[in-house]
Amino acid sequence: MHSSELNARIVERGRDFFTSIAGEKPSLFDKGSWVGKMVDWSIGNEQFKVQMFRFVDVFPSLTTGKLLTGHIREYFGDEREMPPFMATGARVAGMLGSLGGAVLGKVLTSNIQEMARQFIVGETTAEAVKNLRKLRSGGFAAVVDVLGEATLSEEEAESYTNTYLELLDALHGEQGQWQGLPEAGGDPALDWGHAPIVNIAVKPTALFCLANPQDFEGSVAAILNRMRRIFRKVMAVNGFLCIDMKSYRFKDITLEVFRRLRLEHPGYPHLGIALQAYLKDTDRDLDNLLAWAKEHGVAVSIRLVKGAYWDYETVRAGQNGWEVPVWTVKAESDAAFERQARTILENHRICHFACASHNIRTIAAVMEMARELNVPDDRYEFQVLYGMAEPVRKGILKVAGRVRLYAPYGHMVPGMGYLVRRLLENTANESFLRRSFAEEARIEQLLEDPAVTAERKLEASSEPPEMARKGLGGFPPFRNEPMADFTRADHRAAFPKALAQVRGQLGKTYPLFINGRDIMTGNLLPTVNPNRLSEVLGQICQAGTKEVDDAITAAVAAFPAWRDTDTRKRAGYLLKAAEAARGRIFELSAWQILEIGKQWDQAYADVTEAIDFLEYYAREMVRLGEPRRLGHAPGELNHYLYEPKGVAAVIAPWNFPLAISTGMAAAAIVTGNCVVYKPSGLTPLMGRCLAELFREAGLPPGVFNYTPGPSATMGDYLVDHPAVSLIAFTGSMETGLRIIERAATVHPGQQNVKKVICEMGGKNAIIIDDDADLDEAVPQVLLSAFGFQGQKCSACSRVIVLDAIHDRFAERLVAMARATTAGPPEDPAHFMGAVADEKAAARIRGYIELGKTEGQLLYEGPVPEGEGYYVPMAIIDGILPEHRIAREEIFGPVLAVMRARDFDEAIRWANAPRFALTGGVFSRSPAHLEQARREFRVGNLYLNRGITGALVERQPFGGSRMSGVGTKAGGADYLLHFMDPRVVTENTMRRGFAPRGHEDAGVE
Repeated sequence: MHSSELNARIVERGRDFFTSIAGEKPSLFDKGSWVGKMVDWSIGNEQFKVQMFRFVDVFPSLTTGKLLTGHIREYFGDEREMPPFMATGARVAGMLGSLGGAVLGKVLTSNIQEMARQFIVGETTAEAVKNLRKLRSGGFAAVVDVLGEATLSEEEAESYTNTYLELLDALHGEQGQWQGLPEAGGDPALDWGHAPIVNIAVKPTALFCLANPQDFEGSVAAILNRMRRIFRKVMAVNGFLCIDMKSYRFKDITLEVFRRLRLEHPGYPHLGIALQAYLKDTDRDLDNLLAWAKEHGVAVSIRLVKGAYWDYETVRAGQNGWEVPVWTVKAESDAAFERQARTILENHRICHFACASHNIRTIAAVMEMARELNVPDDRYEFQVLYGMAEPVRKGILKVAGRVRLYAPYGHMVPGMGYLVRRLLENTANESFLRRSFAEEARIEQLLEDPAVTAERKLEASSEPPEMARKGLGGFPPFRNEPMADFTRADHRAAFPKALAQVRGQLGKTYPLFINGRDIMTGNLLPTVNPNRLSEVLGQICQAGTKEVDDAITAAVAAFPAWRDTDTRKRAGYLLKAAEAARGRIFELSAWQILEIGKQWDQAYADVTEAIDFLEYYAREMVRLGEPRRLGHAPGELNHYLYEPKGVAAVIAPWNFPLAISTGMAAAAIVTGNCVVYKPSGLTPLMGRCLAELFREAGLPPGVFNYTPGPSATMGDYLVDHPAVSLIAFTGSMETGLRIIERAATVHPGQQNVKKVICEMGGKNAIIIDDDADLDEAVPQVLLSAFGFQGQKCSACSRVIVLDAIHDRFAERLVAMARATTAGPPEDPAHFMGAVADEKAAARIRGYIELGKTEGQLLYEGPVPEGEGYYVPMAIIDGILPEHRIAREEIFGPVLAVMRARDFDEAIRWANAPRFALTGGVFSRSPAHLEQARREFRVGNLYLNRGITGALVERQPFGGSRMSGVGTKAGGADYLLHFMDPRVVTENTMRRGFAPRGHEDAGVE
């Protein structure tokens, strides 16, 4: 908090500021304009606000009258449901009959374009330069930003770079005609006697389409390649470059780009970086940056902003289980801004300050702190957003004389994202401008020290300390294990370290695990790295029929005691195994990277899913383990309860070698069954890791038995064995159907009808509607189709694109695919690695050749030279539902592109194959999203997101038809498939007397 004297001066200056602009309102809050009415209605109606901002977002994609009028109806209903400022136009449109929709569309189009023009200084360079000239005549400098954050290809990143170079040429041409804004005693060729006239801001992530903190060094290097070109041009025109800060995901990459560029040109002072006060890291980042500048003897410039991605950052952190990176109380951000502003001002000799805020309290605080610290005028300036808070910017100009407008320019489509952020800022409950100009809050509230406000609000919202919430069985409520957070340097560093650690263990021999003991056999199978065939990871002992018989015998013997073990105790073993996996999470990820070729994030996600299965099923069994009372009839007790089936054969796949194995085994174990586990022959080492986790958890002997062996013989032997009561399988349709058929045969000595829990394949489709946001759809389709080389049963193998958007989608998809590289996934720069084995590689190559005959090859990616089971990424267009490429599961990086006439046809095509596992739709049409909910018949349907990466409890996973028998792994009813229900009825009547308390009601 500030001293009482300083705070009093800040408040006094703030009061004077408010007095100077009394009676004025920003145009956004002028209820006489359409924009002002829209903002006013949004402030008072949250549902309308959501619909209006979503409509504004989709608006540039509505390229036909039919699309436009259809979306107006879907978003706003008829005139009776519209706010008054829209209903009049709708009424007039209705009077005009068939022309009405077009009339209303033109009215809305005009108003939205007017609103966009308020925030965007121009759609073209010429228009931008013209408007900048007008701003300068009013005494305002500008920093120009090219709209667009999402570049999906090298071509788009290059176009973005060239736009800046053209802009700089245009500004340089104007520079000679512009006089510097006045400042007594300064250089007349510079603004305010010290600042370059040409000033631009660049979003670094737009300079590299594959920027990703997982590949930190590669991202920094690629961004720098283009940033250097822009900075060289900036220096040539004696301009200023500010490197913008956007999402938290790229914060450290952005800081590193700035540091390296700054050291490359230590003598040129006009390079700055934006920092966001709403990030909890910024106090530390600021201190580190200033210490770095002193160490290297360079000056820096910092543009301090509050931050514009609060909703995105909080939602993303919540979805991934990470700590929220932003302050959660608005006043905390305001207090952080003032705290950080003071730090910058105290270091004004090496740090120029751009105060970017519309908050009058913040502005007054900066001016008073600068005065107290004797900061020269040329060491700080004020910046506000073009089109916002016009009275504020005029007021600052009067008292400070140094105001720079942050002025975006560019085309309407990328401009919509910027526009929506501005609207969200202005209509947010805690918005300073909304409180000042729309709600007319008391000046005392608006000028209160934000540190005091934050302390009061945090105290009011804090709850008295209590014991952590407990769920069933006394366990804490289930939460998904957090994903790998590659913004963290320790997570990035952990992967190379873990890879080196496991490589130090190569060459071991791994035994079977039967009845609690390691069993060595003479039959060994090497497990190798599919990306480096010469790298043998280990020798895996193979089970024969004798060892499988021994495992089944051990399971049969252990079953009675394990069945009768208290459910909470059984659940406790799973929780211990989860803790063991958590302690080895990077090591287990590293083994997967080497044994089956998963990328860093994919491998880590597999381990977190395994942990989730253990944690979730433990809690679910406690829930199901309590007998449930049935009925209320007097004189009897009815209880519904479950008991395990017996010995479970768990036959696991190689593509999720720990997660799916753990899920099936954990479900069987916690429900009271004993397990004989056969891992895939391609990932037996990961299977051994699961055995180690259960051994560390202390499972009794015989409850879990690890018996890797040849699939063709050992799988059938397990399925046929009369002592096996339950088979849990995940894999191909062919193998699954074979298991179901064999399990139907009753063998001598068999006591149970075998239960088969069978999850099989998919031929999954994503529909791209004609109003889809391609900035989101293209990268999500690419990841869904080619993540982990397309070797997921949930992968996208068909993308069905509506005719109107097909060409643009295909062009951008291919361009982004072309930017990716293939190679060993231990290098995070590689998007794709090798496939599982030579058999898979040959099958995939065959389908690519087939695709070339059935359709047109759009793209076939390069294949690395040298060893490894590499196949090219393939995108094939012109595919129809009858083509084999559209019907048969390939399980590799082959994507069929299908062109549909309309959404109805797209739905029919999506449902055409005999699989029904996953599917997705990218659309901004509420009607089409609702239609997809009704008619797109798959087990897991994803709307406006990728179709892989289902999470335990949040997206229980599994399909129907030829994708499986309808079970949902990670869901509330999955464990029921591993048990038989029982009902126990007791007559409590004795000699006409029934004990009290056994009924819910009785007679007096």
